[in-house]
Amino acid sequence: MLTGKQKRFLRSKAHHLNPIFQVGKTGVNENMIDQISDVLEKRELIKISILQNCFEDKDEVAKDIADGADAQIVQIIGNTIVLYKESDENKQIKLP
Repeated sequence: MLTGKQKRFLRSKAHHLNPIFQVGKTGVNENMIDQISDVLEKRELIKISILQNCFEDKDEVAKDIADGADAQIVQIIGNTIVLYKESDENKQIKLP
């Protein structure tokens, strides 16, 4: 689990990022989770936007993606989810 201090640090790092993935009316599927896992391995910190035509609750979407990709939810703000997963090979972010 991330501490409050670590989440604040990651939020400041994620502030300038643009969302890479979008969740639409089809919701979360296995293929999307696989792609998100691959990107998290390369980048460690990503944003995902939830489109207005997504019928699922944004908290549920965030939980499904985080569980599937074995990542941690840093923040859900508006329709944007910020996820973090420590990379095994491309470690770039040093948590406080």
